[in-house]
Amino acid sequence: MKGRILATGGAGYIGSHTCVELLRAGHSVVILDNFENSDREVAARIPAIAPGDVRLVEGDVRDARLVADVLTQHDCDAVIHFAGKKAVGESVADPLLYYHDNLSGAVSVLSAMRSVGCDRLVFSSSATVYGAAKVLPIPETAPTSISNPYGRTKLMTEEIIDDTAAAMPDFRALSLRYFNPVGAHPSALIGENPRGVPNNLFPYIAQTAAGLRDAVQVYGSDYDTADGTGSRDYIHVVDLARGHVAAVEHLLSDSANVLPHRRVNLGTGTGATVLQVIRAFSEACGFDVPYRLVPRRPGDAAASLADPSLARSLFGWTPSFGLAEMCRDHWRFQSAATAQRDVGLLGLVAAQNRRFGRAVEDLAGLRPINLGGALV
Repeated sequence: MKGRILATGGAGYIGSHTCVELLRAGHSVVILDNFENSDREVAARIPAIAPGDVRLVEGDVRDARLVADVLTQHDCDAVIHFAGKKAVGESVADPLLYYHDNLSGAVSVLSAMRSVGCDRLVFSSSATVYGAAKVLPIPETAPTSISNPYGRTKLMTEEIIDDTAAAMPDFRALSLRYFNPVGAHPSALIGENPRGVPNNLFPYIAQTAAGLRDAVQVYGSDYDTADGTGSRDYIHVVDLARGHVAAVEHLLSDSANVLPHRRVNLGTGTGATVLQVIRAFSEACGFDVPYRLVPRRPGDAAASLADPSLARSLFGWTPSFGLAEMCRDHWRFQSAATAQRDVGLLGLVAAQNRRFGRAVEDLAGLRPINLGGALV
């Protein structure tokens, strides 16, 4: 069954790729985004990659009345809820901000869905809820262990969904627990482009390769892994996006009537160490990416690895991209973003030069001019 899907935060990194794959699969898409952590240009690029019925509403997901109006006016069949803050470090520094925004956003979406009778939800959760797991690969039945407010908001939202499903007999939801999303769309039109210093490994490596950072800092080289550096389960963002499509199609089918709410891992089941990623990225960009070995960070686990078998059995999803493709596509996107930035800087310099030339002419004529607010 094809449907019209509301994607909250649909202009973000994972959201934008999912909107592309939804359109490619024949669904209609409504994006609701306030562009606090995303870019309007990304939303404009989505239909360029995958033409189809895509609509954009600028607004805040915490406004339940707005969400309800969007669901009604666009006759949405299901919601994929991406919107929310996602930086672990920021959540530790300002936990109340994360509890306020992430939890109020989730409650707002669920309240709006209940008020208009929309009863299919895919929630963007995280493998962060497992903490430092003692058994690898990690199944959905593994104990949860929260080490930061960001992860706690994900787990608390899953529990809010449990309670909502118990109170709404026809409600069905899937909480997708991502492992480590990386890469970019092969078109290089959309990808991960964090503001400020990246919190994640891939964009930090990419910015280092682009000359924006001096070196990648590798935290810990004495873990019990293949080369002593931390190992993670990285998943290409396009594979992750296709997992959302499979999940929402499962919910829209008759087969969704078994359990009201299920948690499902999305990962590859294959790990890569930090040094293996740096080597693979170096091959993708054609030169060695500089790095430094530094002491471990408190709280970092030696390894994290998904058991993705439930996603395969439940809705037939399997990842198709390997580490080489993840690095290739991320570098292609970073190269395009760097080139675009350089063109912008050249334009700025040219504009400043033109302005300076006019200023010299004005000075020669002894006319008063304004330079940055100061009258000369």
